[in-house]
Amino acid sequence: MAANKFGRYVWLVDLIKCHPYITFKEISDKWENSGLGDGKPLPWKTFMNYKEAVQTIFDIIISCDAKRGYGYYIEDADRLEGNAFRAWLIDSYATLNQLQADRRLEKRISFEKIPSVGKFLQTLLQAMRQSCVLEITHQGFGKSHASTFQVEPFHLKVYNRRWYLIGRSVYSDDIRTYALDRIQNVVITDIKFEIPNTFNIDKYFEGCVGIIADAEYDIEHVIIKAYAWARQYLSTLPIHESQRVLSSDDESITFEFNVRPNYDFVQMLLQQTDQIEIIEPQWLKDGICHIAENIISYYKK
Repeated sequence: MAANKFGRYVWLVDLIKCHPYITFKEISDKWENSGLGDGKPLPWKTFMNYKEAVQTIFDIIISCDAKRGYGYYIEDADRLEGNAFRAWLIDSYATLNQLQADRRLEKRISFEKIPSVGKFLQTLLQAMRQSCVLEITHQGFGKSHASTFQVEPFHLKVYNRRWYLIGRSVYSDDIRTYALDRIQNVVITDIKFEIPNTFNIDKYFEGCVGIIADAEYDIEHVIIKAYAWARQYLSTLPIHESQRVLSSDDESITFEFNVRPNYDFVQMLLQQTDQIEIIEPQWLKDGICHIAENIISYYKK
């Protein structure tokens, strides 16, 4: 399939997602002004073909409500929002479409560079697609030398501008996480594998913030109080999906979480500097106090 045609399907999904109950006339006008249609209206037959292709490729049904002015909408839109990968794909490709259609925007949009995205990503995807064991050479932080070993690639995850491979070590039978920017070489072997039916990526990272699936920490109830700018920041960009508002006043918002309070979670809290206060558990309060004392000691030498 031509990439530009795929992009047009994504454009249509993104448009209707952002404008529920939009008429065909409105869709055609948006198309004419988008840069994708060379300034011409969208033909009805083309629209119907795109609508059918969207259902086939993305399993997204675009329906028409004759009782509400023949407006088009996405059936079961909540399911689309709940599928993180599909939502990310549509949003990303929709932005790329606009850049390709109008080069004047190219230098007016900036993206975060992910250092590990290019070198081995396609190889890893191929191994996952073919269910082949990988032989990787990897040197983790703090390691004096690299090691070469075999891994069954289960899953890829992006966090904090890094790609990570989650897979089972053939030798230890443990499921581990490997940063792609610490991988020095990758070879696809002829050895086949199957992902166990018991493996579930959401369960594996249950209660986790970030990339560390640390079973050392139980899921705990954590309460913090946010002040100043951290109130709005955390309200609009939650640290974890379990984040809920317990109470609020003119000066603060109190949030609760059900998380594993591991290294990544603590780092997220520290990013809020002096704008948050940990209420419970006590051991986490003590840990943050210890970190603060260490920081102070660096500046009192």
